[in-house]
Amino acid sequence: MKLMMSDWKVEMVEDNVNEFYVEFKGPRESPYEGGCWKVHVELPEAYPYKSPSIGFVNKIYHPNVDEMAGSVCLDVINQTWSPMFDLVNVFEVFLPQLLLYPNPTDPLNGEAAAMLMREPEAYSRKVREYVQRFARPEENSMKGSNKDESDNEEMPDSEDGFLTDSDDDETAQRAEICTQ
Repeated sequence: MKLMMSDWKVEMVEDNVNEFYVEFKGPRESPYEGGCWKVHVELPEAYPYKSPSIGFVNKIYHPNVDEMAGSVCLDVINQTWSPMFDLVNVFEVFLPQLLLYPNPTDPLNGEAAAMLMREPEAYSRKVREYVQRFARPEENSMKGSNKDESDNEEMPDSEDGFLTDSDDDETAQRAEICTQ
């Protein structure tokens, strides 16, 4: 409720208060600026004493995010969670900080980590390419959310950038993996 009252766009999964999607925009003055991601959130029964499961549904290029599954490697969520934190902290502080200050020494995406360490300019170009291909706001706005009623399109998985029938199944599987 606090997340919805903070003007975040939230879409419930089958009216389940423990599973929903949040529209997340890339932080300003970063290669992620202008990007819009659909983030899957699943709250365990013991929440807030147990951390939420957080995963990007559309692709993002980042050392600490699994490119295929969307799962996030972030200590404050995965290991040092405290009931003093809440979902507003996740979306206003933790995720923006993760995108602004990636940790390439503890990667989920080894290719992104190596590129960030060896070729930071090439890394920034690749991030911006992913933003353009997979995180355009007009394609990832959530239908039925607080303010925007535009249709949501899942991101394409195919090499050419076009969505195929098999991509729908892969996107659904990726969303499922994020909850594990």
